[in-house]
Amino acid sequence: MNNSVAGTARLSGAGLRALLVLTIVCGVLYPLAVTGIAQALFHDKANGSEIKDKTGRVVGSSLIGQTYNLPRQNPDDPEEAAEPDLKWFQPRPSNGLGTNSVNTRYSLVLSGATNRAGDSEDLIAWVTDAKAAVIADNSTATHQVKPEDVPAEAVTSSGSGLDPHISPAYAQLQVHRVAERNGLDVRQVEKLVREHTEGRQLGFMGEPRVNVLELNTALKALAED
Repeated sequence: MNNSVAGTARLSGAGLRALLVLTIVCGVLYPLAVTGIAQALFHDKANGSEIKDKTGRVVGSSLIGQTYNLPRQNPDDPEEAAEPDLKWFQPRPSNGLGTNSVNTRYSLVLSGATNRAGDSEDLIAWVTDAKAAVIADNSTATHQVKPEDVPAEAVTSSGSGLDPHISPAYAQLQVHRVAERNGLDVRQVEKLVREHTEGRQLGFMGEPRVNVLELNTALKALAED
């Protein structure tokens, strides 16, 4: 009996010591080491790839898209379509301008697409309506957008519904409208797009792209100067 009690006590003590050691190593030292390395080597990414305006205020993350819409006339009506605020560069469709996404407002609690096939009548209707809206919204008194100039991502949502990027072609298509709405010279806005066009990763992976939030943050600073 005494041997049994002593053995149980030894095993319990060893288990408690192992629990204490593992708690300190895995629950304290390891997280502190990983956090320290991340902050030292990847400070921006570790903190969420935040984007700040010229005042230093955080306006979002470069990893997550945002909508740029006018305030709703009736905020309590969930069926009311939000109208895009056309003084800003617009991202890929999320709501109103082509509703082919299950993520209607770049909401972080929901990610995904509709998975409709290319011959889906709903998808065809969404894309057709979105294309007409892109042409109408971006045509100005001095610049007419042609249907063949509308890129695919202007009328389709991304697979995740969270994509923060558009192609340089879609950004360029919006230049005349953005310049007119903000009282800027077209060449100023074109320069802004060029400055915020990212090349292929490692020179060969992916496609050139423009981060809409970064571009609009720079546009706001330019318009306020």
